[in-house]
Amino acid sequence: MKKILFSTLIMASIFIGGCGKEKEETPISAKSNVRKELIVAQDGEPKSLDIHNGNDGFSLRINKQLYSRLVESDGNMKIHPGLAESWKSIDDRTTQFKLRKGVKFHNGEELKAEDVKYSFERMMNSPRISFVLPPIEKVEIIDDYTINIVTKTPFGPLMSHLSHPALGIVNKKLLETDPESFKNNPIGTGPYKFSNWQAGDRVILVRNEGYFQEPPKFEKLIFRNIVEATSRTIALETGEVDIAVSINAVDEGTIKNNPKLALLRKPSISYSYVGMNTEKEMFKDSRVRKAINYAIDKQAIVDVVLNGSGKIANSPIAPGVFGFTDKTKNYEYSLKKAKELMKEAGYENGFKSNIYTLGGEADKQTAEIIQANLKEIGIDLAINITENSAYWDLTDKGVHDMFLGSWGCVTGDADYGLFALYHSSAKGGAGNRTFYFDPEIDDLLEKAKNETDQEKRKNLYENVQIKIVEDAPEVMLYNRILAVGAQKDIEGFDVHPVTLHDFYPVYIKE
Repeated sequence: MKKILFSTLIMASIFIGGCGKEKEETPISAKSNVRKELIVAQDGEPKSLDIHNGNDGFSLRINKQLYSRLVESDGNMKIHPGLAESWKSIDDRTTQFKLRKGVKFHNGEELKAEDVKYSFERMMNSPRISFVLPPIEKVEIIDDYTINIVTKTPFGPLMSHLSHPALGIVNKKLLETDPESFKNNPIGTGPYKFSNWQAGDRVILVRNEGYFQEPPKFEKLIFRNIVEATSRTIALETGEVDIAVSINAVDEGTIKNNPKLALLRKPSISYSYVGMNTEKEMFKDSRVRKAINYAIDKQAIVDVVLNGSGKIANSPIAPGVFGFTDKTKNYEYSLKKAKELMKEAGYENGFKSNIYTLGGEADKQTAEIIQANLKEIGIDLAINITENSAYWDLTDKGVHDMFLGSWGCVTGDADYGLFALYHSSAKGGAGNRTFYFDPEIDDLLEKAKNETDQEKRKNLYENVQIKIVEDAPEVMLYNRILAVGAQKDIEGFDVHPVTLHDFYPVYIKE
């Protein structure tokens, strides 16, 4: 689900809905053998349950259950039929999709081609997700169950982009009649239907008995908002929740050693880094940027902050993303080389700088390690901890010198992982918060986007990564290993490599 996702990106309008409090959940140990509810603890509250207005991870996890897309991707980022049962290429800019017949929205309306066309036009007008879309020129309706998507240019990562969870299909008739309806009752075609939102506490979904595939196993799917990682682990231990996402590395042992629980781990395809504002005078010099790369002890960050649950990044995209190359390597930790480069650049005595970060404990720890590292080469680094909206606003505008960021490659394709972060057209809020510009990189990224031969795309992206690592507009930190805790009898759950987990397949082991 932009270069800073930072675990998630793009702010959306706050959605507040629902009715009064439901009774507190009974601990699992006191429930009957047949559980009718699946309770998930996540580390934040959604911004919006309007699929085209919420691109943060908390919203996307829930919206993924409420809405369906033309195509879907699984926990291994493989593409599968969704609302489209098949598709074929008509020419290098036109792909034809055959829609499933008989698919019903939660309000009973049948999904037709006009809903798909309307949905994509609505996405194009959304400031929250328009950047995710392929470069669509038009959506043509062939008949009620056939559409053509025509792109402005050939577009290699088309199917990967269409699987993005935010590109869900909505009901044209409903939204034309009542444009504000999603504020109180979001409607999709997904496996679960919206019930209510108890702001600050939980979102409750109920089973869609009319789902176009087999209905889910649970009558209710409840997302509880438990911000503190340790509290999520405790809720898992006491049986208050079935699944807890975003487990802290320090809590992994607790779950692993509990015979009633299961620890599920998978390498993420997210990337964490320190961005440097290349429009600031000192960071215009690549020698300074490389000095900072040499000065930061990435292994210490992995060991201390992640408790070893990650690996030093060697590329600005993660292994597992289409287009990743193993021909790039991170800068070694070497204060000697860092000091030599600072002297060459005329900063032997260092300078004052700042780093912006969000307020999470892991970010704070990381910033403190970086602060101590850079002090060794004369850089006096001030840590600016900001709340979410200020962080996005300030880094959008380029107020920062440096920032801590992360980027989840939601589509699993290098286009999503590289274009928004390094193309000059994406400077600022679109993702390129290092304000990096290199005409050769722009050209390579544009060629790769428009290339349909996948091997040629790989070669282009390899060249992009090699040049970016050489230019060093950022410090590559790590690719973390994701951890999710679950009750021992939970089956069918597959950890998603960008944490946009799918709860539809989950069931209880008999």
